[in-house]
Amino acid sequence: MQPPGTTLLVIDDDDKVRQRLSALLEGNGHDVIQAADAGGGLALFEKQRPELVLCDLHLGDSQGFELVRQITESGLDVPVIVMSAEGAMTDVVQALRLGASDFLLNPLNDPEVLEHSVRRALDRYRLRLENQRIRERLERANRELEMHLKELRDDQAAGHQVQLNMLPVTPWTSGEYRLEHKLIPSLYLSGDFVDYFRVSDSQLAFYLADVSGHGSSSAFVTVLLKFMTTRLMYEQRKVEGQGRIEFKPSDVLGHINRSLISCKLGKHVTMLGGVIDEQEKTLTYSIGGHLPLPVIYADGEARYLPGKGRPVGLFEDADYQDETIPLPEHFTLTLCSDGVLDCLEGTTLKEKEARLPALIAEQGGCMQGIMAALGLDPNKTMPDDISVLVLSRNAE
Repeated sequence: MQPPGTTLLVIDDDDKVRQRLSALLEGNGHDVIQAADAGGGLALFEKQRPELVLCDLHLGDSQGFELVRQITESGLDVPVIVMSAEGAMTDVVQALRLGASDFLLNPLNDPEVLEHSVRRALDRYRLRLENQRIRERLERANRELEMHLKELRDDQAAGHQVQLNMLPVTPWTSGEYRLEHKLIPSLYLSGDFVDYFRVSDSQLAFYLADVSGHGSSSAFVTVLLKFMTTRLMYEQRKVEGQGRIEFKPSDVLGHINRSLISCKLGKHVTMLGGVIDEQEKTLTYSIGGHLPLPVIYADGEARYLPGKGRPVGLFEDADYQDETIPLPEHFTLTLCSDGVLDCLEGTTLKEKEARLPALIAEQGGCMQGIMAALGLDPNKTMPDDISVLVLSRNAE
């Protein structure tokens, strides 16, 4: 049995043949409509939109050929089976060229061949319709996907611009000190962030942060970091006026730790930050689970600064400590995110960490030399976010 709604149009000017064909087709479960001439057949075709047409090729004055052409050129892609009592090869070739799907010779003589031809034509017709529907759905889905991708690219471009605007000027010189940074995101947006700023007339602050994960969710946390550090400094200045303020790195890490936990973003940060006292010529810094540790280069030697601490935003009871060291007259201090370790020679993390101070010493603490030695290119995609911050004083 055919699916409900299967309608066939039989066009034949011989009433007996047309009635017998219709009876055979109806007996096989088809709904059949009839027409006795080309004009009536075309009118029924346009009105009823059957799924298949069976047409006598030799209607009066050979109108069957013209009718086949009109139906196949209608754009509805409905199959046409032509029928004839004569088997002239020229008729077969012409009918097929006009778009007929099959040619039957005396179909009443072999009902099984007739039904097989009808079923095959209908199966092909429905397959074409289904393919067309699938193609249209795919085209709609592709258009929607392209629209969503454009919105995502626009959002990423806006977020990227926001991050760029939040980053400090590089290089930046303040008094005897020079700071510069390089930041290479693994995606369009970065989970790494650096900042440096003047706290008071005699104090400079800086930090490097590496947010867990990648992409927009991690980049959003960098916005929070910028806001929290700026807000904390503003609140401190309100209390202590325009002079020196107690801007302890450990207090900053503790404040960020509490804030991230309360926000429940599911993100944590490894970071390190420091404050330079230009009067005392000292550096006070604090570590928040960050590796590698900062590397100081002076007198031709490079070494890691001591320190440890838990990641920021994970443990409510985390306690951060301040370390204070005197600053040499000439030095550079290099801070890196852990993505830099992937660029170093070595098979183990310990070997890679041991290599970093030596590499910095070989390059004299110079940012350009460090980037070149690590093979870092701001225009090249990296597997992880990478950031480098170099602070120097009277560096040669």
